[in-house]
Order: sequence, then structure tokens, then C-alpha cells
Amino acid sequence: MNKNNILIPKPKSRYLSIQCNHCNEKTVVYSHTTANITCKSCNEIIAKSSGGMAKIFGNIISALD
Repeated sequence: MNKNNILIPKPKSRYLSIQCNHCNEKTVVYSHTTANITCKSCNEIIAKSSGGMAKIFGNIISALD
């Protein structure tokens, strides 16, 4: 088999740039986080762990590669 034909799977997890709904602070969060992430300025929960993919409570601005 030729090396060019071998498919490499890409991960489903990524880093997300999230904006807080209350104070518009931007934070970079891992999509499968295992801890609750709070905003640095207003201490509101931005991302909550749920066993798999985190529940996001802010606005997702972009996905970082």
C-alpha cells in the first residue's frame, strides 16, 4: 500500500476562543475540559465539564487549530 493513500484520523477535540456573555472577556478553552472554567474578570461559568464535550455558556468566536 502506498504511503500517500493511508488516512490519518483527526481529533474531534480542539481549542475554542469563547467570549463571556456578561463582560465580553475572551478566553481560550479546551473543548473537552475536565474542570469548570470561569471568566477571569466576572467569575461567571463559561464552560462546564460534562464527561465528554464541555457545555459552553459563552459565545464561541472561533475554533483554533
